[in-house]
Amino acid sequence: MQLHFNAISEPAKPGKKWQKLFNTYWPAYQAWYNTKGVSYTPDLETSQAALKKYMPKMWPTYQKLCKLAQADDVAARFLTGFQPPAYISACSQAVITGREIQLVRNYDYHPDLMEGTQLLSAWNGKKVIATSDCLVGAVDGMNDDGLAISLTFGGRKEVGVGFGIPFILRYVLEFCSNVEEAVDTLVKIPSHMSYNVTVVDKTGTYKTVQLSPDNEPVVTDAAFTTNHQGTVDWPENAAFNKTLERSAFIEKMLSKKDIDGVSIADAFLKKPLYNTLFKEGFGTLFTAVYRPAEGVVETRWPNLSVKQTFNNFKEEYHVIQYTQSVGLPLPISGTEQIASETKILKPKPPVHESSKVEWQETVSNTLVDAMALANPSADKKELENIRGKLINRGQVSWELLADFWSKTGSGYGDSWKN
Repeated sequence: MQLHFNAISEPAKPGKKWQKLFNTYWPAYQAWYNTKGVSYTPDLETSQAALKKYMPKMWPTYQKLCKLAQADDVAARFLTGFQPPAYISACSQAVITGREIQLVRNYDYHPDLMEGTQLLSAWNGKKVIATSDCLVGAVDGMNDDGLAISLTFGGRKEVGVGFGIPFILRYVLEFCSNVEEAVDTLVKIPSHMSYNVTVVDKTGTYKTVQLSPDNEPVVTDAAFTTNHQGTVDWPENAAFNKTLERSAFIEKMLSKKDIDGVSIADAFLKKPLYNTLFKEGFGTLFTAVYRPAEGVVETRWPNLSVKQTFNNFKEEYHVIQYTQSVGLPLPISGTEQIASETKILKPKPPVHESSKVEWQETVSNTLVDAMALANPSADKKELENIRGKLINRGQVSWELLADFWSKTGSGYGDSWKN
């Protein structure tokens, strides 16, 4: 399993480099987006109305992106970020402040489902360095005002009406300068799934906001999160990703006297925070270290580190090889620095790709079996029917699971236009 990591610089309005990213990755995203079917898909008018209502400052940029993408109806809906398919990741993150200000996080997911793009942009005046997701969104990042942000999955089954979390994080980075502004923005935008979002600024102020589709946002002073919100809501998922064990480890680590940023960042590259179940979608794809007071971003693997700043951002391309049995991602031949022409490799075909189907079937069977154990009275025929339909167009159809779990996520109506 491999990850093609590209650091790409386009420090102005979105242009040819973003357009190339779209043309490269859109076929894979389109296949994923179509796993929703029609029952959970709002039309373009509803999606755009939601974007205007909750992220109005993003509208001009959205229009530019649609023009660059020559977006049809499907692409235009996707680029709003509204009501995407459900997806489940893991991740860990922690903040330290005082003599050092640092946000460090592990992104745990399947290599085939990560875009692999670190993008320096300035779409709305602020320079932003972010790990790109969904072509517009970000799973973590920092802007040149010294505001850093990252997410972990909140460990809850509910899927509701709202935006994909990467789009929300992008909006914060584009238009917020400090933690106060970030929190005010986060609590006003509905998220379609549960996430813990941690923000820290160059003054050392930090907050963690617990977002969910069925509860009001909860603003906390938590300095670290894994994959639950207070108590464990989804025991099967918690057991799989060891959220409590990782949480206890981070808490103990942060309680040590004179703990420093380097030690914390190094710990994220080791067990129990570093994970190797890549085929099951629970492997650490990278560790990101943000130092907002210095304006430094470091992306790390056990044997490779890419350091970037806003004033000295280098376009680089690396191939990261992941080994399930050993779990050590290593740079392999082909690693190079790119000074001019940005190199973007096309992703593996999203459909009929054997290794992807293998891990998806593993995850699908694990989840359905867990549902059967957790719900002894569940209709066995319905469970087997779900098992048979989970792989759709080569992708896990999370919406089928979400529908079985919570019966939520429908009924968008005209309320989004008000």
